Amino acid sequence: MAAPPSPSPSPSRIWTPSMTSSPPVHVIDDDDAMRDSLAFMLEMNGHRPVLHESADAFLADLPGDAAGCVVADVRMPGVSGIDLARILKERKFGLPIIIMTGHGDIPLAVEAMKAGAVDFVEKPFSDVTLLAAITAAMARPLAQTDSQRQEALDRLAALSPRERDVLAGVVAGKPNKVIAFDLDISARTVEIYRANMMTKTGARNMAELMRIALAAGM
Repeated sequence: MAAPPSPSPSPSRIWTPSMTSSPPVHVIDDDDAMRDSLAFMLEMNGHRPVLHESADAFLADLPGDAAGCVVADVRMPGVSGIDLARILKERKFGLPIIIMTGHGDIPLAVEAMKAGAVDFVEKPFSDVTLLAAITAAMARPLAQTDSQRQEALDRLAALSPRERDVLAGVVAGKPNKVIAFDLDISARTVEIYRANMMTKTGARNMAELMRIALAAGM
């Protein structure tokens, strides 16, 4: 008689024994296909993915000495990505969290960064974008230093007063149309100011610009 098939691994986790020395990357998303796709990509690039179908399940399994980093969707049933960032910060877990967001969820991503997330990536994102965010998150100290704050202030020093007004609106999570209305300018002008801010600060993307603004105390 043929031996019975081995039990399938739990759909909520992937653990690769050959990669036990790598810090885990906790992937939290209620979409099964998204979790599986990210797990495959991370494994192919030398990471050790640990999958969770909800933030509640992740928190229930989280040990006090957890290492690595977290990649979580911003919108999930139960504890959201924003709530999770806030919980990790409040409980002083040394786990940087990266938020995955849709195009229309940028204000939520900004809110998540205020709550403690270190970065966000906008869907659809490339493998290179997410891998770079994970590498940076694992290397970045969670506690902000005086030198980091000064660097952020220096990078914002080149902005004009009007560009600072637009940046304040972006940090507040306001869409371009609302910023334009508040400042009595056109939405197209807001887009131009945003492009200028990226150039003057050297920010490569909106997530980096938000990190600079928040580090500067905006």
